[in-house]
Amino acid sequence: MPVIALPEAVPLLPPRGALIGLDLGTKTIGVATSDPDRRLATAVETIARKTFSADAARILALAGERRAAGFVLGLPINMDGSEGPRAQSTRAFARNLARLTELPIALWDERLSTAAVERALIDADVSRGKRKAVVDQHAAVFILQGALDRLAHEHSRSAG
Repeated sequence: MPVIALPEAVPLLPPRGALIGLDLGTKTIGVATSDPDRRLATAVETIARKTFSADAARILALAGERRAAGFVLGLPINMDGSEGPRAQSTRAFARNLARLTELPIALWDERLSTAAVERALIDADVSRGKRKAVVDQHAAVFILQGALDRLAHEHSRSAG
């Protein structure tokens, strides 16, 4: 299955089924999931990165537990629209994951997701230690919810 932009994933996704959202960091991977109707994203866990094989095994296990229909990976695009080393690393991770699963893998522009989550947690008066523990999960939720909202918009456009 190819790694594609989110709008191109629409025809590859079944009408129902959870999606798994991933925020790939250098040390951790934030994981979120949606409900089967793809309306709401919720935090699942933060995976401490080890090796690609171990990280992928955990991600695929989580997808299997939730009977996921696909993945949404946050693509860290620079503010000017260019792609730097982190985006290339995300694309490489997605390509490698695609070799291990038949599920579609969609990329979603995650500009400012971690910064937005960090601000929201600070506004909620969450301590620095607790923020560090949950920021990646919440960034994955932010990424996945943005993708779900876009998918709902695409679906309503194609149905109308």
